[in-house]
Amino acid sequence: MNWKQAIQDYQNYLKIERGLSKNSITNYSLDLQKLINYLQDHEMETSPVQIDMETVQGFIYAIAKTVNPRTQARVISGLKGFFNYLIFEDYRADNPMDLIETPKIGRKLPDTLSIDEINDLILAIDLSKPEGERNRAILETLYGCGLRVSELLNLKLSDLYFEEDFIKVTGKGNKQRFVPISDINKKYINIYRNEIRVHLPIKKEHEDILFLNRRGKQLTRAMVFTIIKRLAEKIGLKKSISPHTFRHSFATHLLENGADLRAIQQMLGHESITTTEVYMHVNRAHLAKVLNEYHPRK
Repeated sequence: MNWKQAIQDYQNYLKIERGLSKNSITNYSLDLQKLINYLQDHEMETSPVQIDMETVQGFIYAIAKTVNPRTQARVISGLKGFFNYLIFEDYRADNPMDLIETPKIGRKLPDTLSIDEINDLILAIDLSKPEGERNRAILETLYGCGLRVSELLNLKLSDLYFEEDFIKVTGKGNKQRFVPISDINKKYINIYRNEIRVHLPIKKEHEDILFLNRRGKQLTRAMVFTIIKRLAEKIGLKKSISPHTFRHSFATHLLENGADLRAIQQMLGHESITTTEVYMHVNRAHLAKVLNEYHPRK
């Protein structure tokens, strides 16, 4: 078995059996390509079945000099998964990554925006241009429903259950969940749909996609990042933000206003409550205020 065939088989496994997203599969593949590049640079001829711990250890030492600990940990985790797959398929009897330790990394707390900052970003949108209504609806949906950017891009007209005040979201691993949507969020989506989207030259394959570019095609991740970056520059925002910042802000503001952590977990689509618990650490001052206000022995 050569590397090309092994990676192709692994990609099919991740897509069909694990149900991972295209972006996740691409990231796993890129990390495997780093290992292949290392072997080629050092003129090492070894297959996925034959490669040993000493060789992969040399690779990990090499990339440790060029990437941060978080990236290094991701590469190690990805390689462990790849070799476990080969064991599962009876191509190998052992995992050469078993004795390689993952670097300790601190838990990175998510950046958030204040309510005023979110309002300033939305008010900065130029509504005199057709894409302005779309961009306002995008920001309102990212913040109003706490979506990942991939979930936003894949949101369909058929996923909108406005009479029931819900939208259907397809998240990681193609898992679907229903997320509540507010009246103001519905208002701006409807303005975009009824006044802007209906006039676009929509491509047949994108007829059911909600957010489109001016050529009637599905938006890209890069375009959404660019929209947000330009708005941040326009209002002089010093924070480094992305579409995910609105998701973090959604969860943080709900928690600060008394929402139940389990409810937030369901809306975000987190498989484990421990993932959602990171928001318990975002605003320590708020937690201290809650303690002082509600504890009987304050």
